[in-house]
Amino acid sequence: MWQSGWIVFAAVMMIFGGAMAILEGIAAIRKDDLLVVTNHYAYTFNTTSWGWLHLALGIVVVLAGFALFRGRPWARAIAVFVAGLSMIANFMWIPYYPFWALVLVAIDAFVIWAVCTAGFRRTHAA
Repeated sequence: MWQSGWIVFAAVMMIFGGAMAILEGIAAIRKDDLLVVTNHYAYTFNTTSWGWLHLALGIVVVLAGFALFRGRPWARAIAVFVAGLSMIANFMWIPYYPFWALVLVAIDAFVIWAVCTAGFRRTHAA
């Protein structure tokens, strides 16, 4: 039961983190005043294109979270891969919205940890 609890935790965090990424993407697409764009960073990106990327990635993260809830055999590998992509995207997003990006990086790190440390169920044929 403890091991499946970590998978449920990871699934909930993926759905929550994906929903936050969707909102982040919408804010960037709308060019909301929520984002502060400065020219003093080593890298700069167009916030509209990054908004579409975060929107699409957020949708994929939410779908992977629901697949993890349903216990699909491929969902654990996809969850680690998608959470890793989300972590990289949010790390690159730090100059535009640092607090939100760091929260999502932490959520993705917890998801990867929870999925990788949860044991596999063993079924024995009778």
